Amino acid sequence: MASPSQAISRVELSSGYEEFDLAASRQGFIGPRVAKPRPVARQSGEFGYVPVEQLLQNRTTRRAPGTGYNRGSFEFETLSFATEEHGVEEKLDDREIKQYRDLLDAETIHAQRAISAIARAYEIEVADAIFNATTFASYTDDVTEEWDDADSATPMTDVETARRAIESATGLRPNALIINRKVFHNLKQTDEIVDRLKYAGFDDMKTIGANALAQLFDLDFVLVAGGYKNTADEGQDASIEPIWSDEYAMVCKVATTRDPSEACVARTFVWAEEAGMDNGEEICVVIEEYRTEDTRSSILRARSDWDIQVIHAAAGYLLSNITS
Repeated sequence: MASPSQAISRVELSSGYEEFDLAASRQGFIGPRVAKPRPVARQSGEFGYVPVEQLLQNRTTRRAPGTGYNRGSFEFETLSFATEEHGVEEKLDDREIKQYRDLLDAETIHAQRAISAIARAYEIEVADAIFNATTFASYTDDVTEEWDDADSATPMTDVETARRAIESATGLRPNALIINRKVFHNLKQTDEIVDRLKYAGFDDMKTIGANALAQLFDLDFVLVAGGYKNTADEGQDASIEPIWSDEYAMVCKVATTRDPSEACVARTFVWAEEAGMDNGEEICVVIEEYRTEDTRSSILRARSDWDIQVIHAAAGYLLSNITS
């Protein structure tokens, strides 16, 4: 018979959803904002959603005396989810902890390092799901002029074309542009953007942030991804690439709430099997601790269960050929 786990839960070191979002943001990650995490009570199952065409269905609202009111009769469609477990471990050697106890909080540092590793893995999965020419094959187009061509690029036109495509297909108002940091800096150098920003009163392009571009594009958010990954095999020379490719940009509708009826391009389902935090927030990344006496060490284990789902592909429009 299998022995029961000797690991103990370290709630005070674990991460709630807001803390996870903050930890991701510190590394330049945007995954939690693109595919907003939503806790689920089961590891797998089905979830219902209302197709966008039904949300926009014209309904009779006129009522005659003595008659009833028109009732909604939404027909839900379902998607399946099945979360997968992700985890890493950090070793805290007893001797090292005693040596440096006056200099650092070893437990907190190792826990944050483990959570950062989880956040990086999650970011890569979100980027792979969103910057995906196969998933969005019916909702994609090449831009005519790359956005690193300062003289000829027409990002205002390109974003507006994507916006109209989403609104025509879904009736939804897109609220976000997703780009990586290189594309963000290229955008700020295009003549089309520079001219409009100067007209709006911005003189120093170096100080222009994402919020200014969002206002220019009439969007709520410009989500700028800054994370990198090493694509080389272990033991080989590093091959550093941005997690979010500079060949793509996406205009889309991202979720701003956990409400499952909110139409959006994607969500993350997180199996919330653990108890909540001391402040009542649910745990997103669990930290556990167990001993390995052969090395006189404590092991901190960070783990999380998630499944990233594209809910409404038509709520996103993938622009390609962004960088030459």
